[in-house]
Amino acid sequence: MAFLDGLPGRIQGLLALTLVALIGLLDFLTGWELTFSVFYLAPILMVTWYGTRRTGVAFALLCAATWTAAYLLAHPTYFNPLTPYWNAGVRLGMFLLVVWILSALKEALKHEHELARTDILTGAANNRAFYERMGEEIARARRYKRSFTVAYVDIDDFKLVNDRFGHSVGDNLLRTVSETLSRHVRASDVVARLGGDEFAILLVETGYQMAERALDRLERALTEVIQANDWPISFSIGAVTCSGHVEGVDSVIQRADELMYAVKHSTKNDIRHERYHATEQVA
Repeated sequence: MAFLDGLPGRIQGLLALTLVALIGLLDFLTGWELTFSVFYLAPILMVTWYGTRRTGVAFALLCAATWTAAYLLAHPTYFNPLTPYWNAGVRLGMFLLVVWILSALKEALKHEHELARTDILTGAANNRAFYERMGEEIARARRYKRSFTVAYVDIDDFKLVNDRFGHSVGDNLLRTVSETLSRHVRASDVVARLGGDEFAILLVETGYQMAERALDRLERALTEVIQANDWPISFSIGAVTCSGHVEGVDSVIQRADELMYAVKHSTKNDIRHERYHATEQVA
């Protein structure tokens, strides 16, 4: 699996076709008394797992046809002329069943993987997904000397909403904030709920000036939403823009968190944004 994971899709497809040809040749050379039909499952499983269900079905048809051709060439006469076609239909049915089962398993695993990286209430990324994406972006910044920005967003007086209007309104507020943030960032950016009423935003390949404009846009969008819903809240936002050398995920998030709390413990409803400072930072 590790070997196949590292291969490009075209190479995987070529390898699967080669396996079909080799198994078909073995089927023909060993005659009709021996069958290698079970080995056709190898290329079928490969293309279904690494490709799509449609590709798996196509290879199931190809394998059934290859087995039938080898069988007919090795044993051209039968008591009943329908025998090879019946056998081919049975094998095709088995191949298609395997494709369907593996495709269903693949979709279930994909769904579980997405759930493990998604906040159930808001649909935003969760801590795990955000930290993983942050790690990737830090590695990119170190290697290519590119900038990125992390913002920490806290909802001021969120408890007041729960106490006054109930937890259902509070949950709706969190979902609305998540949707608003997601609508006003790029598809490549990441919005995550880190817990409670705190959100984090990763703006990839975003320098200081660009981040300033993006943060202003987000603040305006959030203000419009709370005014439209008449919610007695505001937002404290801390943000850091990083470039070159970055010490690690925790240090960046900690600094953004500190800036957010500096806003929260002073004026609230404001943004504090600075450049990240590290001992080996490259400008």
